[in-house]
Amino acid sequence: MEEQTSFWKTQATTIKGLVIFILMLILLIPALMVEGIINEREGRRNEAIFDIGNKWGRNQTLGGPVLVVPYENVLQSSDGKTTTKETNYAYFLPEKLNIGGKVDPSRKHRGIFEVVTYLGSLTLDGVFIQPNLSQLIPAGANVLWDKAILTLGISDLRGLADQVRLKWNDNEAVFDPGIPVTGVAESGIHLPIVVQGAANGRYVFHIDLQLKGSGSLFFTPVGKVTDVKLSSPWPDPSFVGAFLPDQKNITPNGFDAAWKVLNLNRNYPQQWISDQNIGFGESAFGVEFLMPVDNYQKATRSVKYAILFIGLTFLTVFFIEMRQSKRVHPFQYALIGLALVIFYTLLVSISEHLPYNQSYWIAALMTVGLTGWYARMLFASNRMGLFLAGTLTVLYGFLFVVLQQQDYALLIGSLGLFAILAIVMYFSKMIDVENQ
Repeated sequence: MEEQTSFWKTQATTIKGLVIFILMLILLIPALMVEGIINEREGRRNEAIFDIGNKWGRNQTLGGPVLVVPYENVLQSSDGKTTTKETNYAYFLPEKLNIGGKVDPSRKHRGIFEVVTYLGSLTLDGVFIQPNLSQLIPAGANVLWDKAILTLGISDLRGLADQVRLKWNDNEAVFDPGIPVTGVAESGIHLPIVVQGAANGRYVFHIDLQLKGSGSLFFTPVGKVTDVKLSSPWPDPSFVGAFLPDQKNITPNGFDAAWKVLNLNRNYPQQWISDQNIGFGESAFGVEFLMPVDNYQKATRSVKYAILFIGLTFLTVFFIEMRQSKRVHPFQYALIGLALVIFYTLLVSISEHLPYNQSYWIAALMTVGLTGWYARMLFASNRMGLFLAGTLTVLYGFLFVVLQQQDYALLIGSLGLFAILAIVMYFSKMIDVENQ
């Protein structure tokens, strides 16, 4: 009996360390639950974005304009006794396309969630040349010039804020809804157009467009030469898609950007017929109107460090315990761990109402204050309470620096973890192996 008592006494530190390690792993369960809460709140934010987009206008992509000329093939049966007519289409892109305008973003709220919407005042100018179908369609086909149409792809028609008018040489007309032919765009507008009789075989067009949307605005480079010039008072753009701007200027007061794309830069021709599968989507480019801070993304990144915070805090308390006569019960370790986990729920909930950086330090100071106060009570020592609070302050400061970085986050995190491991290895010398 005395030998068993002696064994448990000599191995008390080892057993305590194993219990703390198991407790640390158990605390990962509530940490994962917190990550689930963050994902749920982010999902609700996305629902708010989707709901506002449904009413105001979603992400917008302009595809066109595209000139569509129908033609009829006369098909004979195998016995040559009957004939049928089949209607197909020839598609033509402009020789020159200039898109310019200003996009005015605004913030809309759904409950506590904030969504970026915009109203774009855009102009589309360019030139079509007289279509030449002789080498494009089968011999003997009948070209239906009187049924030619001009189409303009718009991904969400609910975003049209006014009638869209077209000036075609000297003629003016208003677009009709929908695209009655396939192979151009899933959604958009169209109108009948005259493509015969121009003196120089050139058709100059001008389109004014008031377009509402949310999140992003994209263009497709359908011109043989496509120039896009865009300006906006939004200070946080992200230029995305197949092409980056050739020129850009971003200031706290907004941005200006210009793109120039040639037909050689994309993988589809200037003209084709309906039995060819052409897609504009891969060549689209434009701008996303980013929110200055994505608090859910940063909160998710911070939860990844939960095991580090719990482990290092437990090690700090354990090392303090080794130098003190007062022992800490595993239940008290669990309370400290729960305080560290609650930090993340505080961070998310506060950041939904205040700027992220401010929210981070409010949540961190609350956690540091609570943990330091509890350590002071456990060890009956102001010095030990301040020591644990100081350790946590350094950890939260390290995490804050990592979260502010994008390109160097991995490098800073790796160097920081290496330094922390070196410090832990140094202080581990206080564990008295001879008495285990």
